[in-house]
Amino acid sequence: MMYMHYCKRCHRVFMLNGHKMICPKCTEPLTELQISYLDYVEMDMGEREAFKNACSDENQLCKLKTTYRMYKYSKWYKTLQAHNKDNLPITTLLAAITLDQDKNRAMQ
Repeated sequence: MMYMHYCKRCHRVFMLNGHKMICPKCTEPLTELQISYLDYVEMDMGEREAFKNACSDENQLCKLKTTYRMYKYSKWYKTLQAHNKDNLPITTLLAAITLDQDKNRAMQ
């Protein structure tokens, strides 16, 4: 299923399959949005630009976002939290792991 996400760093709205937590472009944490995929694709370019600008405002973003809570019951989350000694937020932890993996690939 397609879900809408916003990346603050990229200032970009992403249509991604599944509940993603990190940006596929910059690996920073994503914000999952309440708007449905169908509602978003029905917007014209002006409406999409206005929506993106609303997402860039922190106060409006709080009203536009949603939280997917079911990942806390998954096996990968429980395993990840077992190694989370600094008690970091999940998005920060996933972004750090992704950046480390990218660095390791670049070194090889």
